[in-house]
Amino acid sequence: MDTLLPLLVGYMLGSLPFGLILTRVTGGGDLRAIGSGNIGATNVLRTGKKGVAAATLLLDMGKGLAAVVIARHVWPGSEDLAALAAVLGHCFPVWLKFKGGKGVATMMGISLGLAWPIGLAYAVVWLGVLFISRISSLGGMCAAVAAPVAALLLGHMAYVPVLGFLALLVVFLHRENIARLRAGTEPKVGSKT
Repeated sequence: MDTLLPLLVGYMLGSLPFGLILTRVTGGGDLRAIGSGNIGATNVLRTGKKGVAAATLLLDMGKGLAAVVIARHVWPGSEDLAALAAVLGHCFPVWLKFKGGKGVATMMGISLGLAWPIGLAYAVVWLGVLFISRISSLGGMCAAVAAPVAALLLGHMAYVPVLGFLALLVVFLHRENIARLRAGTEPKVGSKT
């Protein structure tokens, strides 16, 4: 049960589709029919509702952070399981036929929860690459890859396997973005497409 419960709690928290809910509640319709069809904050931004996009980003981060914090207090030593499940829940939510987001914001939340220096490294890389390139997908992928590297360099060896797996997952889920990056057609932040 000490393995199953943190996985279950992490997955359930991660699977809450805040972008979809907030867009619908604020009159934006079905987010899956807008822009890329993704349920994350970048696609919410394409609705023109910056506040809703910011709220989506914070809530998606928050659910990852919450999963880790709950696991640490209720099932000590299972934080990595809850972290894994939270990102998987965001990417593959049962409520949406397992078609969710790409996990970038939720991985930021779990990184902060596992060890704040890892989360800080994640944020610096994410925001730095985003500021320079104005390409959300590139910033997110670089940040995801930075997390296991930061864990390794900072001595948080227990978290390297789960963060490494999640980095590979985030990059895999961005495979269409990678193809557009290579073709020079990936949209920049603020684009409506």
